[in-house]
Amino acid sequence: MAAAWPSGLSAPEAATARLLGVLWFVSVTTGPWGAVATSAGGEESPKCEDLKVGQYICKDPKINDATQEPVNCTNYTAHVSCFPAPNITCKDSSGNETHFTGNEVGFFKPISCRNVNGYSYKVAVALSLFLGWLGADRFYLGYPALGRETVTREVKGFTESRGFPLFCDIFVLWIEKLSRD
Repeated sequence: MAAAWPSGLSAPEAATARLLGVLWFVSVTTGPWGAVATSAGGEESPKCEDLKVGQYICKDPKINDATQEPVNCTNYTAHVSCFPAPNITCKDSSGNETHFTGNEVGFFKPISCRNVNGYSYKVAVALSLFLGWLGADRFYLGYPALGRETVTREVKGFTESRGFPLFCDIFVLWIEKLSRD
C-alpha cells in the first residue's frame, strides 16, 4: 500500500506536485542554456567554435575594393576572427582551456565567398555583353586561347548565319556562371 500524502492530496494532485518538484530540481541544477551548471573542477569547457550566438562577436572581413569579396577567399571560404565575450571559458583552436576577457581571438569562423581571382565579375559581364563577340571577356579573364577561338567562331558564324552566335555567347557565359555557383 502506498504511503498517503500528509496534506491529503489526491492522485492527480500528487502527480502534479511530483512533476513540479522534478522541474524545479532540473531548473536549479542546469545553466541558462540547458547545460549542467559547473562547480569547481566540474564539467569540461566547450570548444570556442561551439559557443552559442551572443557568447562571441566576429569582426567583419576585409573586403577587396576591386572584387567586393573577402581578401582571404580560398576554395569558396574565408575566415573571420571571433572574440568570445568577457568571462567566457572555452577551449581555443589549440585545445587549451582559456578564460577570455573579450580582447583575445578565440576561433576563426568560416564564411562563404566567391573565388574571383582578382577579376571583377561586373567588368567581365560588361565585356561579355558589349565585346563578347570579340572574345574580350575571355582575354580579360586570362583565357587567350578561348578568346582567339571566340573571335574565330564569331567571325565565321557572323558571315554564315548573320549574327546568331553573338547571342549564343551571352547565354554560354550565363550558363557557365550558373554551373560554378
